[in-house]
Amino acid sequence: MSDKDSESNPTPQQPLPPGMVLGPDGKPCKICTAFRYWKPRKQNSSKAPSHDGRNSTTSMMAAMATGQSLASQSEPEPEPETRPEYCPPDVEQLGRATWTFLHTTAAYYPERPTPTQRANMLMLLRSLPILYPCTYCASHLDTNMQDNPPNVSGRVALSRWLCERHNDVNVRLGKDKFDCSIEKTDERWKDGPADGSCD
Repeated sequence: MSDKDSESNPTPQQPLPPGMVLGPDGKPCKICTAFRYWKPRKQNSSKAPSHDGRNSTTSMMAAMATGQSLASQSEPEPEPETRPEYCPPDVEQLGRATWTFLHTTAAYYPERPTPTQRANMLMLLRSLPILYPCTYCASHLDTNMQDNPPNVSGRVALSRWLCERHNDVNVRLGKDKFDCSIEKTDERWKDGPADGSCD
């Protein structure tokens, strides 16, 4: 078997790392997986420690410059919780950005939308399960939207509907639910807290 064959036909016995999600092609899905689950696995314990989990020339050079052996180096610095800003988004960054956009759009949606505004909002919402980059997330949203059709009748109804869909995701992920009253959604996505801390 050639190297090309082994790349296109990964061995099914290899377990996925915890938190790793497969895409529709059967390969690990980067946009469906949180960054913390993409940390490289250490290949060999005899390799030099490094900040990113890989054999690091920088670590070796630093050890030689200070006269330390690699084994006597202090513990490596903890890995950063987030990636540099210039990296593509992971599933959590994409999710936060998408929810921010949707909730804010709902907060500014008209109280009495025109038929055209309703149609455009429905098109936006119905496009998400088709176009959303994380196919795993899109599939869940599609099922949820079939069970709970979007309510685009006005700002209050849309804000509540989105908040409830967001809470469905929060429950699935083991997170706390958000209070979906219009006072709370407006405070979070439109007006800010009454204490003026966001003004």
